[in-house]
Amino acid sequence: MKILVTGGAGFIGSAVVRYIINNTNHSVINLDKLTYAGNLESLVSVSESERYSFEQVDICDAVAVNRVLEEYQPDAIMHLAAESHVDRSIDGPGEFIQTNIIGTYILLEQARLYWSKLEGKAKLQFRFHHISTDEVYGDLPHPDNSDGDLPLFHEETPYAPSSPYSASKASSDHLVRAWARTYGLPTIITNCSNNYGPYHFPEKLIPLVILNALAGKPLPIYGKGNQIRDWLYVEDHAEALVTVATRGSAGETYNIGGYNEKQNIDVVKTICTILDEVEPKETKYSDQITFVDDRPGHDMRYAIDASKIKEDLGWKPKETFESGLRKTVFWYLENETWWKNVLSGDYKLERLGKAEREV
Repeated sequence: MKILVTGGAGFIGSAVVRYIINNTNHSVINLDKLTYAGNLESLVSVSESERYSFEQVDICDAVAVNRVLEEYQPDAIMHLAAESHVDRSIDGPGEFIQTNIIGTYILLEQARLYWSKLEGKAKLQFRFHHISTDEVYGDLPHPDNSDGDLPLFHEETPYAPSSPYSASKASSDHLVRAWARTYGLPTIITNCSNNYGPYHFPEKLIPLVILNALAGKPLPIYGKGNQIRDWLYVEDHAEALVTVATRGSAGETYNIGGYNEKQNIDVVKTICTILDEVEPKETKYSDQITFVDDRPGHDMRYAIDASKIKEDLGWKPKETFESGLRKTVFWYLENETWWKNVLSGDYKLERLGKAEREV
């Protein structure tokens, strides 16, 4: 197959591209605008492959998207291009509306026009795979406030997004389903839990904590640090996404999770413990933990029921949280050049998303 991956220079997108090149015989066309979070250095290991092509294109540019589709004639589109950081969406929601909603609309329209001209087997087998987030479902009950069994997000969970980011992703999910229902475009949607692993842009919790810890800086924890997330190792996610894109059924939604519910404070303490072991210093890394005002509208718990993808497609995560986090810490210790190049740009390990609600 020839697979067009949008956002293939981003964190999850680059993991998907690497997985395809290293583990399949498929070809990849990486379409990426190269915003602050897009990094071609994450693809150096596969960039010389004859099965890899790169196009620097904005998904909001309909003419350029059309050119790429006509030139490469892909058998599937995996749509990962998105603004994805909640804190940034609080400070500047406009870019999220533009990329995640308008960009998805433009990509859907160009994909529909391209697909409508396909014939026979090519038309029947074409897939538009939209990669989304569990954050579209909103908040789940927290064990601190519940005496009974705690629910999980499943594929039929009603949408209740809390942030500008999750609202923009929910909007894009609705567009994808509308294009399937109205025009017959063969679409698939996946909603994943929190990813972590190599090549993660350091504005997100786990790489931010690793790099701040190594730099001797404070390790900021929102609120009490009792927010719960289901953590999914990015290379497990990449395998799941390619499995869905190549074997999933059109019209279906699949939730992808890591079965690793952890409180943020416990994630940070685990990172500190690993660093105490492998990169010891005179004081404990946990001494750098500091608590800061919580993020506005912060969801308290996310957790995925990933039984459908296991039952239908045979996928389940390989990494435990402990094994995946250890691999991640070692990767950052061994790839200083990559993250120092990232930090040489505009991003300086600063907190974003401090906008306050008016009362």
